[in-house]
Amino acid sequence: MLRRFSVNFALFSMALDALLVAAALFFAEYLRPALSGLAFAQPLAEGDVLVPDVLYVAFPLIWLGVMLLFDLYDGRRNLRLLTEFSSLTLGTLLAGVASAGLLYLSFRDVSRLLFVAFLFSAFAFLLLWRLGLRALQRWRGFRVAQRRVLVVGGGELGQRVRAQLTEHAGLGLEFIGFLADGRRGKDVLGSLAQARQVTARRGVDDVVIALPAAEYARVGGLLAELHDQPVRTWVIPDYFSLALHRAQVEDFAGLPMLDLRAPALSDSQRLFKRAFDVMLVLLSAPLTLPLMAVCGLAVRLQDGGPALLRQTRVGENGRLFSMVKFRSMRVDAARMRNGAPHKQAHDPRVTPVGRWLRRTSLDELPQLWNVFKGEMSLVGPRPELPELVENYQPWQRKRFAVPQGMTGWWQVNGRSDKPMHLHTEEDLYYVQNYSVALDLLILLRTFWAVLGGRGAF
Repeated sequence: MLRRFSVNFALFSMALDALLVAAALFFAEYLRPALSGLAFAQPLAEGDVLVPDVLYVAFPLIWLGVMLLFDLYDGRRNLRLLTEFSSLTLGTLLAGVASAGLLYLSFRDVSRLLFVAFLFSAFAFLLLWRLGLRALQRWRGFRVAQRRVLVVGGGELGQRVRAQLTEHAGLGLEFIGFLADGRRGKDVLGSLAQARQVTARRGVDDVVIALPAAEYARVGGLLAELHDQPVRTWVIPDYFSLALHRAQVEDFAGLPMLDLRAPALSDSQRLFKRAFDVMLVLLSAPLTLPLMAVCGLAVRLQDGGPALLRQTRVGENGRLFSMVKFRSMRVDAARMRNGAPHKQAHDPRVTPVGRWLRRTSLDELPQLWNVFKGEMSLVGPRPELPELVENYQPWQRKRFAVPQGMTGWWQVNGRSDKPMHLHTEEDLYYVQNYSVALDLLILLRTFWAVLGGRGAF
């Protein structure tokens, strides 16, 4: 139902993007002679053809194909600015690689400086017009075509639907009222038996059936009443409250089924997140492996005990796995346990070496192996101890809808100052607002948090 723009506007967006990519190429061709004065720029010979004409067709086609791959023209996606920015950034990177490949296989004499100028110009052009569109949509004089929405059911589920419609009113959704039996109020337009009359009289475009499970027997009658009305009908099962993060309908052998544990990440998001994790682990290995050898040796020399500690933790979707880290406590720490399973400042069980490892977060380095195996991610909610998860409320379990991480939104907003089992809201913010850009932001903030040593003990 939520849609930022229509199919016609999507076609307009594609045409505009193609023109802007061609304009960026023209701008780069015009700018290139002015860049010849740079020390690393190769001089241009008079009469050189900087850009073959065929590229003004090939480049826009390549970029449109990549942007379609990232669903940039799907009006139901990229509702948030950060999500659209992430899709556009990744699309630009892939389109740039594809364009460079085309030049390598055909026109190798095209200036590399010109190509770099084209990439930055194209990204800027595509981003600026989208920012301008969002600014217009926030302006009260510019509104998307309205769809009038009637909600059947005025209970808790219906109120949640109303709240969502109000929050996304700028996307062209107008809440007009409820149909509910035994309720009164200015927003109640009638009983369920009056569904046909109210939809016709009020010019309803969409009917959302949000009835509690006890009244599901009435859904069939409502659908029969509305079958010949020019309205779209949506049914929200009351089982959504049981979903881990979100629920979605999938086809199973020709039968539509409701998946109550649908992953929070799409297939493309999961692919890029996994590729990013593996690439960063491999690139950092020449630095981290010697550092881990030194840390492991220091732990061993401290008291002769094992360097590594393995703990059972709860991963994505509730799966248990063995998380590895450098041992920071005394060998007999289990006998000294004071009843608090989470970290505490001035814990007498922590060794001097362990205290330094914790302060610098080097005790977490072995978890790069968990990341490489796919049991964890670099960024995500912190894996929790099973005994703490057993006491979770249902809403807290939604933090397991994404891969658990070495660092996350909770860590960069307090680290050990805020025990994670008491601040699940931080992790849910990450789950609900995931994007590649957010992952990069968290990694950067983690670097500064580690340097400052804030909240680490």
